[in-house]
Amino acid sequence: MAQCVTCGSELHPERAEKYDYCTRRECREKNARPLTIAAVGVNKAADQYLVLNERAEKDLAAGRYQDQRKSSSVTDGPLREGARAPSAGTRPARRTPTRQPRRRSWTKAQEDLALIYNADGMRPDEIADRLGVSRHTVTQMILSRKDRARL
Repeated sequence: MAQCVTCGSELHPERAEKYDYCTRRECREKNARPLTIAAVGVNKAADQYLVLNERAEKDLAAGRYQDQRKSSSVTDGPLREGARAPSAGTRPARRTPTRQPRRRSWTKAQEDLALIYNADGMRPDEIADRLGVSRHTVTQMILSRKDRARL
C-alpha cells in the first residue's frame, strides 16, 4: 500500500495512481504544485483552456493552436512560377481581390412576384412572408432588378 511522502499515512489506491501525498491540508500545501493554464483562442465565442505541460508547449511552439485562416502560410499561398519571395524588411505587394458575381439564392419567378408585390405597395417583410424567404433576400431581389434597369 502506498504511503504519503509527508506524513506517512496510507493513500487510497486511486489517489496513489497520480499523487504521492495525502489530502490533508498540511500535506497538500507542502507537496502540491500549481498548474499553468493557458487560454487558446478557438473562436470569438469561446476559448479552449489547456494545462501547459511539455507536450502543450511543444504544440504551441509548432503552431498547432494557431488559427489557420490567419496563418501567413495559408493566406499568402504558394509562390507563383517566376515570383520571388520578399526580402527581409520589405512588405509583400497587396493582392487585389477579384470580384466574383454573386449567385442568386432566388428564382426568376420569386423575383417577378417580389417586384409585383413591391409595385403594389407591400413592405419587404410582407413579401418575405408570402414568398418564404428572408427580408434581406427580398430587398436584394428588388435592388438587383433596379440595378439592371439602370444599365
